[in-house]
Amino acid sequence: MSIPKVWELLKHFKEWCQSRGWKTSEHEDWIKTNDDYHNFLWIRTIHPSTFEKVALNRKCAIRQGLSYKVVDVSYTAWLFPRTPPEELVQRVANNAELSRRTAIYDLSWAYEGKPLCVKLNKTESPVFREFENFLMDRCGIELKPAHETFGD
Repeated sequence: MSIPKVWELLKHFKEWCQSRGWKTSEHEDWIKTNDDYHNFLWIRTIHPSTFEKVALNRKCAIRQGLSYKVVDVSYTAWLFPRTPPEELVQRVANNAELSRRTAIYDLSWAYEGKPLCVKLNKTESPVFREFENFLMDRCGIELKPAHETFGD
């Protein structure tokens, strides 16, 4: 099994979202439903304290023509092609505010050829639920809750 690189995966997912009538960006990795922005960030590694500062900020620059505007992001999904630090996952799992707005997808096993993704998603984001369906239906990836891997 081979899944596309993260940027290609998101490109295909954004096309999937457009077919559902959701607004997407050609240049950034966000999807807009009604008045909610659902942002996707992909990163190899990040220090847990830096992660928490970025996650709690909830701002995103959106390109409009040649300029940008800053918007409030309702939900952020972090995509890791390498296993994120356990401390980072625990910070999200143990912080109610972060858990409501932040999802983590550890795609490292899928990139190692195992059709599995470890997820932490306690959000109410319909986009992230659709992303999980996309991973299962289009990429053949099984989703495993993070607490089964890292504990609670």
